[in-house]
Amino acid sequence: MRKLVLLCVLPIGACTVPMTNESMKPPVAKTVRYENHWHDEVFVDNYYWMREKEHPDVRAYLEQENAYTSGKTEHLSPIKAKLYEEMVARVQQTDLSVPVQKGGFYYYQRTVEGKQYPIYCRKPASATGSYHEAAGEQVLLEQNAMAEGLTYLGFGDIQISDDDNLYAYTTDITGFRQYTLHVKNLTTGAVHADLAERVTSVEWAADNQTLFYVTEDAITKRSNKLWRRALDGEPELLWEETDELFRIGIGRTKDKRYLTAGTLSTDTYEWRYLAADDAGGDFQVLLPREKGHRYSMTHREGVFYLRTDRNALNFRIVKVSADDPREVNWQDVVPHKDDVLVSGFEVFENYAVVQERVLGLNRFRVLDFVDGSWREITFPEAVYSAGGGGTPEYTSTTYRINYESMVTPPCVYDYELKGLSRELKKQREVFNYDASQYVTERVWAVARDGAKVPVSVVYKKGTPRDGTAPMWLYGYGSYGISIPPTFSSERLCLLDRGVIWATAHIRGSQTLGEAWRKAGMLTEKKNTFTDFIDCGQFLVENQWTSKDRLMAEGGSAGGLLMGAVANMQPDLFRAIHSAVPFVDVMNTMMDASLPLTVGEYLEWGNPNEKPAFDYMMSYSPYDNLEAKAYPATLITTSFNDSQVMYWEPAKYIAKLRSLKTDDHELLLECKLEAAGHGGASGRYDRWKDRAFQMAWMLGQVGIVE
Repeated sequence: MRKLVLLCVLPIGACTVPMTNESMKPPVAKTVRYENHWHDEVFVDNYYWMREKEHPDVRAYLEQENAYTSGKTEHLSPIKAKLYEEMVARVQQTDLSVPVQKGGFYYYQRTVEGKQYPIYCRKPASATGSYHEAAGEQVLLEQNAMAEGLTYLGFGDIQISDDDNLYAYTTDITGFRQYTLHVKNLTTGAVHADLAERVTSVEWAADNQTLFYVTEDAITKRSNKLWRRALDGEPELLWEETDELFRIGIGRTKDKRYLTAGTLSTDTYEWRYLAADDAGGDFQVLLPREKGHRYSMTHREGVFYLRTDRNALNFRIVKVSADDPREVNWQDVVPHKDDVLVSGFEVFENYAVVQERVLGLNRFRVLDFVDGSWREITFPEAVYSAGGGGTPEYTSTTYRINYESMVTPPCVYDYELKGLSRELKKQREVFNYDASQYVTERVWAVARDGAKVPVSVVYKKGTPRDGTAPMWLYGYGSYGISIPPTFSSERLCLLDRGVIWATAHIRGSQTLGEAWRKAGMLTEKKNTFTDFIDCGQFLVENQWTSKDRLMAEGGSAGGLLMGAVANMQPDLFRAIHSAVPFVDVMNTMMDASLPLTVGEYLEWGNPNEKPAFDYMMSYSPYDNLEAKAYPATLITTSFNDSQVMYWEPAKYIAKLRSLKTDDHELLLECKLEAAGHGGASGRYDRWKDRAFQMAWMLGQVGIVE
């Protein structure tokens, strides 16, 4: 790749010399001139060499940054330990998920106190099809045993064959999201190991022998090949998607009638289908791809149901005969509405459930196929999060919903679809928690262009509203991903210390529908950043907090957000935590060989086109760093992250440190052991990481115990 050089002004070994917090000096990266020639201009990047992952000096530099961070935060050890103890103490460590029926069994996960990972299990259904607690348990995967000797173990796709006997699963042991396919015979216990590498999705045919799976390109990690393989045969390549904007996924309709293969880009979808009992057959295209048309499919009794954005910005649901699915034959089931986003649609034997979002909140409506009536599921709180909890059985007459709010711990409800009576299956137990002592609200900040931005807020009763309270403001705002107002037992550590938590539902998300998403992407991307700034200013002006008490956090594309707002309005924030941040926008998006790059042209823009290049360059955090004061900043990343390469935050830290004019802390923590985009894989390790991040942020506003 590119040439690397030694970057620390101290010898490598000098980092092991004990130093006091005050005397420690940050590593200083050497500069090596590198010229990018883009659009007939020269752009100098003095830290480009950090991209050479295998060069020992890269690791040496990251080790020095880690050592510096460790030394500068040593004084936080007591509060970090206390936060961790509080997190663990609130959790039911030995626990059981709500079992879900698939075929003749109920599947669930359980955790054991002291163990990092869940154990995947099942029990046979009773003669009446109900869950029988006393039935014998079969352990499917003991993740803790599988993880012995590993620092990381992640699972990808898991699928069970129709006869309940073959268990297909994929594993990643590096954090790079590079999954290997295995199949376990649940009768004999035998495992067909390493059936395929770089597998991103898996599905069974109805013959209980044939697997369909998708693999990714070794360089770009684009899911580009669909394969068919009988367990006793050789893999057969069915097709390869050559358009770099598209990726493939494999699935199956809920009635199990059809295998479905989607070829998807940001703005265009195409679906193929194959009868599941015709494992050796050929897939048929449902509707050929057409630029700008997104649709998905399911099936019931010879009818395809489509969620489509054809003439429907917020999507609609149509039905059409499987014999002739052309658009001319479509019939509306759920018409389009300007103020209602149709976010999902599930079809059962006698019912359908549509998921919608109205004013940023989820709702569910049920269609009774027998009498044609509609019924709506309502929820008790003004601000909440509700989503489908997984109801895989086509014949089910109940529908599972996961419900929570910022003050209500996660609940699992089963709704009887005929009369909508509900049964609480489980509410997560949170020790040392009294919900009546906390308050959640939704407020609306006014952006500079007049748009009203929803902000979800939670705090402990008695927290002052005079501007003196510290506030933690979280944001994301990309890919249409909406951050719901969910519960967090970890967050209680903050609330109990007088911190107010706020989530800004900024443009680029789908919180207020498709128009909200589109207003925060491509050439409207800066709305995401200004929305977040305007939310922060609104909260300050209304005395929720003050500038010297306002902390900000975002990760991945939310890390881009953090970098952009730090450049645009640095005096608004006291401290920033930026996790696995996408901050070196131009170097990443100009390199088509990197994972995700080409497929994301439709999200960010194609910088090979000069207008898009200029716009992206105008907000790229790395490229817009300058000599001025910045907030205290903690950046966390992983060496094996496949989504945002480690060198983005490493370069950003080095350049920012060379330019900033303040004396605020600037720290980088890079996991050099196996870890991924989400950090560590074990739950106790994740709690330790979160305790450190919270301890640092709290320390910046003077809370140290």
